[in-house]
Amino acid sequence: MGARGGVDGVLYELYQVQRDVTAPWSALAGLSSRWLDLLPDVPSVRFASALNQMVARSRPTHTRPAFAIPPVTVDGRPRPVRDETVMMTPFASLVHFVPETGDEPLRTVRPRVLVVAALAGHFSSLLRSTVATLLPHHDVFLTDWHNARDVPLDEGPFGLDDYVDHLVAFLERLGPNTHVLAVCQPCPAALVATAVMAEGGHPAVPPSLTLMAGPVDARVSPTAVNRLATEYPLEWFERNVITTVPWRYRGRGRRVYPGFLQLAGFLSMNVGRHVDRHLDLVHALTVGDRATAATITDFYDEYNAVLDVTADFYLETVDRVFQRFLLADGHYDHRGRRVDLAAIGTTALLTVEAARDDICGIGQTMAAHDLCIGIPPARHRHHLQAGVGHYGVFSGSVWEQTISPVVRKFVMANDAARVG
Repeated sequence: MGARGGVDGVLYELYQVQRDVTAPWSALAGLSSRWLDLLPDVPSVRFASALNQMVARSRPTHTRPAFAIPPVTVDGRPRPVRDETVMMTPFASLVHFVPETGDEPLRTVRPRVLVVAALAGHFSSLLRSTVATLLPHHDVFLTDWHNARDVPLDEGPFGLDDYVDHLVAFLERLGPNTHVLAVCQPCPAALVATAVMAEGGHPAVPPSLTLMAGPVDARVSPTAVNRLATEYPLEWFERNVITTVPWRYRGRGRRVYPGFLQLAGFLSMNVGRHVDRHLDLVHALTVGDRATAATITDFYDEYNAVLDVTADFYLETVDRVFQRFLLADGHYDHRGRRVDLAAIGTTALLTVEAARDDICGIGQTMAAHDLCIGIPPARHRHHLQAGVGHYGVFSGSVWEQTISPVVRKFVMANDAARVG
């Protein structure tokens, strides 16, 4: 796709050199923090320890953090949760979250939900809060996308069509009456997968589709992210943000959009806020406010865990979704065949947006309703949430207390076990 050049083969090597050079300093900062914690507990020592801990934790990591879902209450009892992989390809795993019950069967009927995570530089564990909130009322599965730098080149390419095919394959594995909830970037792909299955008369067409803060029509209320995508031609992105995985990794030679660039982009959008949060961390550690410190460190441990995205998937997403708006214009093809969103007729549609979203503008997700004209009017629903930004749609107190009940009622109302 276009001519190679620019940073290809160089950027990742430079990043790796920087990591290698700074690794001893980061390790020393972590060791110093632990040493300082052994000294008398006075403010000056706590402050020095906090500064060293902040330095030690500020580096990106490249492996998925553990899901570590806390116990959830099902049938009136708190139950530990285990995660197990039920299907795997070189590029993704289908993960099931199972409340431990021993020999006791669950009495609560929990509709099955496939949560579709974004493939946009962060691991699917970013949706830990989403999964934990859904679990008491739903049987939850999650798409766990793999780090492209760890996928050998001989496993072949992975593009937007492959992403859609994975969703179809996962729904086939789970079977009929599996609801779909897509968070952010995968909203267009979830729509395409549903349409492809509907056109083919597939028995596992989802009974409901929930799209949360995703760019179905990125022309509506464009944000800085949308404007960046249209400011430059596709060739610019290929020359400037696509690079090659170094030799030391299993995916050596694979062309990727590296996660460290995505992280840098997100940080640059809100530099002041991130600086303030790190200063809050130093203050919390200094005064012994462990609860606040844990909240901040947990967030950044997850935020700094990044994965690489294949160049094919990244460039095709920029091209089809953010530059040519093919789905919104009715010109989207999957495997060379035109996708007809009007074919979706038995799937109920819920869209959720945030009033303060600076990544996906208001109306971009709601646009799905105008495109899915085959769905009866009574099975359309939209929810606009005041007072939150992009991440508040799927994590935090507003998600837990306000948005998730909307999702739960919608899924319950369209579950075949109840309405069939």
